[in-house]
Amino acid sequence: MLGILLISVLIFSIALGLAFLRAPQAELHTCIEIDATPERVWELLGNPGSYGQWNPFIVSMQGELVQGGRLINQLQSSRGRRMEFRPQVLTVQAARELRWRGRLFFPRIFDGEHFFELQPMQQPGTSHPRTRLMHGERFRGVLLWWMDVEEFRPDFERMNLALKSAAEQQNFSANSD
Repeated sequence: MLGILLISVLIFSIALGLAFLRAPQAELHTCIEIDATPERVWELLGNPGSYGQWNPFIVSMQGELVQGGRLINQLQSSRGRRMEFRPQVLTVQAARELRWRGRLFFPRIFDGEHFFELQPMQQPGTSHPRTRLMHGERFRGVLLWWMDVEEFRPDFERMNLALKSAAEQQNFSANSD
């Protein structure tokens, strides 16, 4: 009887280990063009204290945007769900890129590497500066077998539109209170 139990535990452990090693991956990408310089967009995106003023998705961000630092982000989904997560900052390049990774409990349950990339553009025929915002997330984890990352798209796009609107307002103050 003990032998059967040990073999069962061993088989279960191997199966669980393989499930984590072969955890599925998925990506979500969004893009929007903003009539403002990357520096102007960064005034908002790179200022955690301002998120509550303009961001309908990440309604609060606490912490410092430094590589290796931890943030405390409060999310409000378009479906009314509120949650908190504490990602680790991976990349901070002013007016170019912001990237962090969040995890649910421990690696490969549900990991997300969230990114914002700012690309300078010129409006054809003018000298008016513009920015292309590439905003997305790379997901990995066993929970992806039961969830579709596309459910996050409306919230990412809602955030993009709010960032565009705020960055294009010349009188918007990005200073936190």
